[in-house]
Amino acid sequence: MPVIDIHPHIVSPDTKRYPLAPLGGTQSTWSSERPTTYQTLLGAMDDVGIDKAAIVHSSTAYGYDNSYVAAAVAAVPSRFTAVCSIDVMAPDALPDQATWFVDPKTYPFWEHAAAKNIPVCMQMKQEGLPLLRQIMDRFPKVTMILDHLARAPFEDGPPYKAAAEFLELAKYKQVYLKITPVNVTPKSWGKGTPETFFGKIVDTFGASRIAWGSNFPNSVGTLSELLDAARKAFSFASAEQRDWIFGRTAQRLYPKLAE
Repeated sequence: MPVIDIHPHIVSPDTKRYPLAPLGGTQSTWSSERPTTYQTLLGAMDDVGIDKAAIVHSSTAYGYDNSYVAAAVAAVPSRFTAVCSIDVMAPDALPDQATWFVDPKTYPFWEHAAAKNIPVCMQMKQEGLPLLRQIMDRFPKVTMILDHLARAPFEDGPPYKAAAEFLELAKYKQVYLKITPVNVTPKSWGKGTPETFFGKIVDTFGASRIAWGSNFPNSVGTLSELLDAARKAFSFASAEQRDWIFGRTAQRLYPKLAE
């Protein structure tokens, strides 16, 4: 089964061709300290045995200008697809959003995503889950991918009561989960452990709704180290479950990566 990474980032050192315009006006530390071209990413993937990747646009470097990630996909379409950021307040965007994702003005966007089968990655914390449920209740055909497990709490340990609201999202079949180093290597596990927490996640959602992303080079470490840490964290899982988490779920979410 191929290994697929659905959360690496790239940043070009060529700021003339790809000018910096970070959201909020301040470039992220990682993108300034560890700019990584798509060629470098590809080499790292080859070294560690990662077959394909869904590259997540670096909005903390380029804002809503997806030119560099688009260039990467155009250059290596057999290995890459793109996860882009869209300025939905722009006059030529779908939709003309005035506020946040539950505002009725966003409904055309959700309808478009459902009609075109475009998965939507959500960066959120637990406080946003009630709003997420509102959107999913209204648009049940939109595939939602929760980046970094929506930062579900785990420090209380089994049975993970603090994550109860997050775990209840499993009833929404449109929800998929993205595991990254944010989840795999936290500063402290508290009373939790990778096996008990991720085991709970797998048992609740099913491995076919979980996919791995490296967060490289945002997360510190080589791509090999990030992949090894994730594999170690899921060493308790069956071979079939690991196949889903490290490849097959990504192919379901991004059919281009299955070609």
